[in-house]
Amino acid sequence: MLESERERFARQLVLEGVGESGQERLKMARVLVVGVGGLGSSAALYLAAAGVGTMGIVDADTVSLSNLNRQILHDTADLGRPKTESAARRLKALNPAVNVIPYPERLTPERAAERVAMYDLVVECSDNFETKFLVNAACVQTRTPLVWASVLGWEGQMSVVIPGAGPCYRCLFPPSIRLDQVPTAREVGILGAVAGTFGALEAVEAVKVLLGIGHPLIGRLLVWDGWRGTFEEVAFAPQPECPVCGH
Repeated sequence: MLESERERFARQLVLEGVGESGQERLKMARVLVVGVGGLGSSAALYLAAAGVGTMGIVDADTVSLSNLNRQILHDTADLGRPKTESAARRLKALNPAVNVIPYPERLTPERAAERVAMYDLVVECSDNFETKFLVNAACVQTRTPLVWASVLGWEGQMSVVIPGAGPCYRCLFPPSIRLDQVPTAREVGILGAVAGTFGALEAVEAVKVLLGIGHPLIGRLLVWDGWRGTFEEVAFAPQPECPVCGH
């Protein structure tokens, strides 16, 4: 390990479960971040800061003014630019050693599994069920670990999917649930710091999974009510009738 790396990661190297061997594993790791909006901004920044060596970033959108209250990878000078472009610039500015691979596109059923299979772990940070279902299915198909989160208003929730070792995202949301009635951030709003909090928590879970340490949120849904200031944990199990991981 270079002396500059020892200095950069000094506070992380002394953590239980990390050390120089763990830091080297992070340096060799490949993580795909799907969506570099509110959740993805925080998650990507902390993963780059932690020393993840290669990060793919998927997002088809450009930066708009209404993004800037929560999407801290981007700033006012980036208005109109592809989010992957401004995100890559910011991540490289934070940690020049990170290899950022931009995908200025929307994931499709035809390409999702191919993209996911190139990475060791996926951090899902989109704002819609369609993408979340697609990424979950691709991760189950390729047996790629998945960290996901959702935020709305003052609330957020998240969990971890390890294919073959617990339930998947679809186990929580079977086809019988009417997801078309769930309100959107455009309708009810969102506090930027809520998205930032859960993006940071996604980065924590990603590091744990990549290093094989701690107790990742497998089969556990972490729910935060920022208005009331309460965290809750809800256990859930694989569903035999799940259309993605059921057997």
